[in-house]
Amino acid sequence: MANILDIRRRIRSVTNTRQITKAMKMVSAAKLRRAQERALAARPYAQMLTNVLKSLVSRAEIYDPETGEPTHPLLAQRPENCVVLIVVTGDKGLAGAFNTNILKAAARFLESKTGKNIEIEAVGRKGRDFLRRRYPVAAPRTSESSGSPGTTLVGEHVGVLGKVEYAFASDMAGRLIDRYSQGEIDSVYILFNEFKSVISQRLVVEQVLPIEQVGEITVAQAEAMGEAERKRALEAAKEAGVGLRPPDTRAIDAEAARFATTAVDYIYEQPAGELFSSLLPKYVGIQVFRALLESVAAEHAARMTAMDAATNNASDMIDSLTLAMNRARQAKITKEIIEIVSGAAAAQ
Repeated sequence: MANILDIRRRIRSVTNTRQITKAMKMVSAAKLRRAQERALAARPYAQMLTNVLKSLVSRAEIYDPETGEPTHPLLAQRPENCVVLIVVTGDKGLAGAFNTNILKAAARFLESKTGKNIEIEAVGRKGRDFLRRRYPVAAPRTSESSGSPGTTLVGEHVGVLGKVEYAFASDMAGRLIDRYSQGEIDSVYILFNEFKSVISQRLVVEQVLPIEQVGEITVAQAEAMGEAERKRALEAAKEAGVGLRPPDTRAIDAEAARFATTAVDYIYEQPAGELFSSLLPKYVGIQVFRALLESVAAEHAARMTAMDAATNNASDMIDSLTLAMNRARQAKITKEIIEIVSGAAAAQ
């Protein structure tokens, strides 16, 4: 049986660990609330931009009446020979299986695109470190470059998820739009953890380019939370006081949607076609920005759940060690009593 002093030392160590994990859980819960608020605050702009584009679709000639081909390069679809995949992970660990699940989903997507040129842009330190060990780092492909199909890491973005800025998402989307317009790449996908609420999340691979239909998101791959993960997240959210359901914005969304469906003939400062061409890149940037915001919120939710589980495990370990210490102390006391009684009996 272990020494009582060793058990006490271990209980003290586990108690300190429990204090750390409990504090980390509360910090993640506070950051989760702010991340939810940011994602919700960006929603009206994205919704109105989508509605304006829907309205312009019915007023602008976005397809050539003779050939039926789209007039804007972002709407053009062609065979996928070169694919860009944006993988959004976290910069830090201690978030359970959050980063691992994303990287497993990325591996499944890469398997489905076997035989094609795949360029990966890693957003987040964990994804960058994992992908660096498995794929070569190379410069982005150009229209003149050629070579055998393969997977390369062409972009690394570390430290941008602490405070997601729209300028970063817009800059990334702008570079991808330029390459797509020049024919260097044929499609763009983004892999992230879609966040609706603490108990409603899923891993998705969304197609960013080409745009098949304005306002409709094309999902190439999706994986929802398991029942066990949902229960753990539910318990962690209740203890941390985090809301389980997102705010109800159906009335606001319905009011905003009337802009695209109303029969009023709006007067634009620019011709409808020019305005559509200038707003469509912003639509792509908003998609990337939304994915980053939701991934950050999902990461904080995963870390809150993981730290709650760690705190509970530490409590269980403290109880088990306390029981072991009491048994060891009782055995020591019993042994001493027996020695005293035996010595007294021998003296008589």
